[in-house]
Amino acid sequence: MRDLTFRLHRKGTAALAALALLALTACVDPTLSTATSGQPPLPKAEENVYVASMDAGIQIPALPVEKIPETYRRQVVDYASEQVPGTIIIDPSKRLLYYVLNKRKAIRYGIAVGKAGFEWSGEAVVAEKKPWPTWTPPKEMIERKPELAKWEKGQPGGPTNPLGARAIYLLSNGVDYGYRIHGTPEWNSIGRNASSGCIRMINQDVIDLYSRVKGGEKVIVLTASGEMPKGLYIPKPPAVKKKPAPIEVALPPLPAPPALDPELLATPAAVVPAAVTQVVAPAVTPAPATAPAADPIPACTVPLVNGACPVGKVTP
Repeated sequence: MRDLTFRLHRKGTAALAALALLALTACVDPTLSTATSGQPPLPKAEENVYVASMDAGIQIPALPVEKIPETYRRQVVDYASEQVPGTIIIDPSKRLLYYVLNKRKAIRYGIAVGKAGFEWSGEAVVAEKKPWPTWTPPKEMIERKPELAKWEKGQPGGPTNPLGARAIYLLSNGVDYGYRIHGTPEWNSIGRNASSGCIRMINQDVIDLYSRVKGGEKVIVLTASGEMPKGLYIPKPPAVKKKPAPIEVALPPLPAPPALDPELLATPAAVVPAAVTQVVAPAVTPAPATAPAADPIPACTVPLVNGACPVGKVTP
């Protein structure tokens, strides 16, 4: 009787252990164990992963998570895929990037993709990755935005660098077409068509993806409609808009000037001033002083004798 009771007790204990194991596996997805071994921890539901941090001496500010649409927040999602774990699948139509964990799960990140005229699709591989990379704008971009000429030798990594905290460099068929998966200080551009063909991520997100990528991973960029690419499509760079040439307005010819009088055109003769004849006033002889009138000479009453009047014969 004791042996029977002991055997039943052992069977009951084993059954309870089996039930406990089943209950434990129901809370943990066993398919994630191998895919994430040696990897950073997976994001947890409702966890705020956009907190402030210090990275290589550079401050990464916290983000207002409530302003980031939930769709674009880093999270583990159901995602059916036949791609090997570690594959990166980019869906430009939904502005989402998936890091494949297994056939049923992936980490989803919000991204910004190429604006009109800069969309590309096809396959690439991770060739290199750099923390706080230097950004050198291509000459075509400088032509479109001349103010970027100051960085033609490269902008050092930092909080305002367009490549953000990390850059993952891609090659397609062994060719570097200039496409990157990188961070950005413009976190509010996530969810938009805003780049020149590169894939932008929030700095906190690109640091997480960077820590999972080892090199050589396949990257698949879906078409603009969200379909698997059938080949590599690289858009031609948009033509640089040149400043319009100034419009020259043809003016009617001016009327011919009227003919001038030939006499007016002739050189006038030199005018010689007439000789000035000096008029000399005649000399004026001063009139002689008038002598005072003499007393009247008495008249002689008889003929003169030897020119004189005889005495006694003068009329008084």
